[in-house]
Amino acid sequence: MQTGRKVLNGNDRAVSEAIGFIIIFGIIIAGIGLVTLYGYPMLLQQQSSSNEQIMEKNMIVLQNDLKSVAYKTVPYKETSLNVGGGALTVYNTTYDTTSTTPDSSFSLYDNYGNVATSGTPLKFYPGDLRYESTSAETGISLENGAVVKRMFAEDGSTMLAEPRWFHDSQTNTFVIYLIGFNTTTDVMAQTGVGTVKMKLNQTNYIQDYIPYNPVLGPDIIHVTYTQNNNANYSTAWGNYLTGTLNMQQGGNPGEYLWSTGTQPANLVIYEYEIIIESV
Repeated sequence: MQTGRKVLNGNDRAVSEAIGFIIIFGIIIAGIGLVTLYGYPMLLQQQSSSNEQIMEKNMIVLQNDLKSVAYKTVPYKETSLNVGGGALTVYNTTYDTTSTTPDSSFSLYDNYGNVATSGTPLKFYPGDLRYESTSAETGISLENGAVVKRMFAEDGSTMLAEPRWFHDSQTNTFVIYLIGFNTTTDVMAQTGVGTVKMKLNQTNYIQDYIPYNPVLGPDIIHVTYTQNNNANYSTAWGNYLTGTLNMQQGGNPGEYLWSTGTQPANLVIYEYEIIIESV
């Protein structure tokens, strides 16, 4: 007499357990694949962004050290920092100045012929302390007292921290600081943990009193920034000179003009040479 009960043999139970294991194993593999496909790139991107933000702060710290050495005449400063995701390199003021695409430079002259040597504009190669990220594809430089940033794959740049140039409207005085780097070797670079040591070497001071000449009219100060094609910060400097200092765009690329107006004016130029002993 049959009761209608289904009899399960051992083979049926084994098949059921194997199917369950395969399903669970497939879910685990799919989860690992999703994490690898979406999670890992996001983790790398966050790490790159974190390295970039840390280097932005490090550059501002180094800018403060530079201010102490140059403006406050502190004889020596050193800062320990961690360079992640790229390299920190020092480019000298004399680095590649004879190339067809030399390092960036600032040249100055005026219509009256005060800021010139035998009719040749005063030209200054500042060099820079440059961080280049291999993962985020960004560059951050401490150049001529300013912290500037650019993207490798895009045109344009921005200024994260401004230099100390200023115009005093009360006395009609325009002050320009030119700060250059030199090292004990041609090129100095660092990755990982290191210490940036800097000290003041040479200084130069130029002051010109510019009287108003009713015949010639106002004197015009010409400041030209020549970009380095390997580290182009022309947009950042252009926005600073026209925005913060209210200079006018000149007729040549990278040229900016400041008019002394109808009052006597003072033009003051400070030049500093900073020695980087280590990074």
